[in-house]
Amino acid sequence: MAQWDRSCDVLVVGSGAGGMVAAYTAAREGLDVTLIESTDKYGGTSAYSGGGMWLPCNAVLRRAGDDDTMESARAYYHAVVGDRTPRALQDAYLDTGARLIDYLEQDPGFTFEILPWPDYYGKVPHASATGRHIIPAAMPTEQLGALIDTLRPALAVERRGEPMPEELVGGQALIARFLLALQASGNVAMHLSTALESLVREGQKVTGAVLRTPEGPVRIEARRGIVLAAGGFERNAQMRATYQVPGTVAGSMAPPGNTGGAIEAGVAIGADTDLMDQAWWSPGLLQPDGSATFTLGFLGGIFVDDKGQRFMDESVAYDRAGRRIIELVREGSLTLPFWYIYDNRDDGMPPILWPNVPFDDPAAYRAAGLWRSAPTLAELAQRIDVSAEALEAAVARFNDHCERQQDTDFQRGDEPYERVVVYGQSPLVPITDGPFHAAAFALSDLGTKGGLRTDEHARVLDTSGAVLEGLYAAGNTMAAVSGEAYPGGGNPVGSSMVFGFLAAQHIGAKG
Repeated sequence: MAQWDRSCDVLVVGSGAGGMVAAYTAAREGLDVTLIESTDKYGGTSAYSGGGMWLPCNAVLRRAGDDDTMESARAYYHAVVGDRTPRALQDAYLDTGARLIDYLEQDPGFTFEILPWPDYYGKVPHASATGRHIIPAAMPTEQLGALIDTLRPALAVERRGEPMPEELVGGQALIARFLLALQASGNVAMHLSTALESLVREGQKVTGAVLRTPEGPVRIEARRGIVLAAGGFERNAQMRATYQVPGTVAGSMAPPGNTGGAIEAGVAIGADTDLMDQAWWSPGLLQPDGSATFTLGFLGGIFVDDKGQRFMDESVAYDRAGRRIIELVREGSLTLPFWYIYDNRDDGMPPILWPNVPFDDPAAYRAAGLWRSAPTLAELAQRIDVSAEALEAAVARFNDHCERQQDTDFQRGDEPYERVVVYGQSPLVPITDGPFHAAAFALSDLGTKGGLRTDEHARVLDTSGAVLEGLYAAGNTMAAVSGEAYPGGGNPVGSSMVFGFLAAQHIGAKG
């Protein structure tokens, strides 16, 4: 029999959206909860995000007149994800989202609104052109009070030193609302700088964990269950290499604590894994500090390969773009970095509407060789070491597409998402005004999506397929329900919240 230093009903590991929902739900159902976060700030990757949730047919959408059906949403999701993950897992996600929002909206601390954001496979039958996507309502920063010092700041604040805004939006508002709710619950103990060291398994049951705290190791009993929602392993170079995940640590948008410790702890006691070579990818603008940052909203400009030829629809949904980049790198026709070609209509600034991390000083990019310019396309080609003839031909052909507003090569702008992300404008903007510019791009990711295999209740499975009683997973610690696809904006946060909710509900129902 294990000896314990502390005990609780439910231990939640991680403080992103999945962990927050799990802790909130368990506490609301009357359970004694301990939530731990390995870093010095709460929020995980969710705090950086737009806070979007892809949850079909929920009450927020319905109140706005949405006439979508679950049959339509299910047909779309199944078509995009296919059989890569169990159908029961997919249906658990689809069927629980609306119920989760009903549950949260019973609490006046949670308010949501629609952000129209089309599905990412716009030509698949039953894709929604307006989206199945909601976000948390903004809230005044001052409403968070002293807790503001514990919230992981937005990327603009953390990486660029911008001041904290007067209003919290997106993932900031989502995590802030949960922090207030957990503080008000009275039965959640929250601990920063406290990491999961290992799990304690007795027979087929996980009974507790060893934690690494500032005061030393602590053995904690979890009488009812443990929920692992500590992100993926995107910040662990060794794990990325082991599982052959394309990209690099420097290209990940996740916070520094996402090193896969919770996944490794599960594996150490016999948990099974899946999708370990997968991530939520995107093209990444190379930064002077060596990072590559999630980038979308290209209002014109083209990507070119090693030969100076255009190779893809630059405006396609970012995970699809990342997967195309990976495919071409593996084929040997593209090396990283590659170049984004644009003209001078914005005085040398790339025509990118959503850089996510605000641009650094242009001089810093130029000093690092990441932004290059020339009076003519031929001279620019020389400066980025591609064929001048090929580059000139690629730009001329693209400009012809722009004039006709039809991209016959890659169908840029044909899907609703590609227009919405540039505020309804056409992404087919010609490259005509010299001097001409090139910005270096590589591969970025929003986190890995490989993790512990679970069933439809978020229970972790061992390598024989049996349930490890008392152990649950959500978020990027769980093998993604969407498999190798990214069906729409809000899938990572939405599925993380759903399976955190399902985990806590299952724990509460065990009695």
